[in-house]
This record gives sequence, structure tokens and C-alpha cells, in this order.
Amino acid sequence: MVGSGQIVFKAVEVANAFRDRELLRKWLRKVASDHGHSVGELTFVLLSDKGLLPFNKRYLGHDEFTDVITFDLQTGTGVSGDILISYDRVKENASSFKVPVQAELQRVMVHGLLHLLGHDDKSPAKKKAMRAMEDKYLTALRRSK
Repeated sequence: MVGSGQIVFKAVEVANAFRDRELLRKWLRKVASDHGHSVGELTFVLLSDKGLLPFNKRYLGHDEFTDVITFDLQTGTGVSGDILISYDRVKENASSFKVPVQAELQRVMVHGLLHLLGHDDKSPAKKKAMRAMEDKYLTALRRSK
């Protein structure tokens, strides 16, 4: 089994929109494995814009809505962290990009995991490379269904 760590899905004051959880766990472990990591403990938390905003202000100094914030909690072996996701942003982005809400949620999930695996999107070139990785893993997920 690839990375047997725990992957938890939670929702705080929003609909719990995580679907096909075992498939998601297998997919996320594969992403980590492709980067030479096992999974320690990953927690994906859906929040509202209002729920995520205080984290964005406190930890990143940004007074604006965002779709995802990642907290690296690595202490031993295996990638570990909390990935906080605004369900409001996910739904709005899905509408703007004309994609299903589940597809956008999965994109934001893998985006957060890629951050934990050491990728960043702080320059246009890195942003483009990260988007290509997201697309690659989203395609793999679709094929595994």
C-alpha cells in the first residue's frame, strides 16, 4: 500500500462536499508517492469565506478571500499538514471557469498537497508548472473512476 497515513475530510459550517473519499485518499497518496513521500496525516477542511479569512489575515497578512491555505505540519516521516479550503471560493471559481464544483474542489485539494510537497506558485513560470501538475493529477483521477 502506498503511504498508509491518515487522510481526514472535514467541513465547518458548510456542506461536506467531499465525495468518493476512498478514491480521493488513494489519489492523494499516489501524488505524494510520485514525489517520493508517504502520507503522515493530511486534514482537508472546508470552510466558508468568513471562516477562512481570519487564517489568511493572521498567518499570511492578507485581508482578502482565498481558495486555499496550507499549513505544513511535518514532524516525522510522511507529508503532513492541514489544507483549509473556502467552499465559497470553490463554488465561485467553478462557475467562473465553467467546471463542475467537484472538479474545482479536487483541483484546490491537489494544489494544497503540492504546496506541502515543496512546490510554489510565486512566479509566473512556477505557477504554470504547478498548474500543469494539477492538470496531470486531475486527469489521472478522472481515469481512475
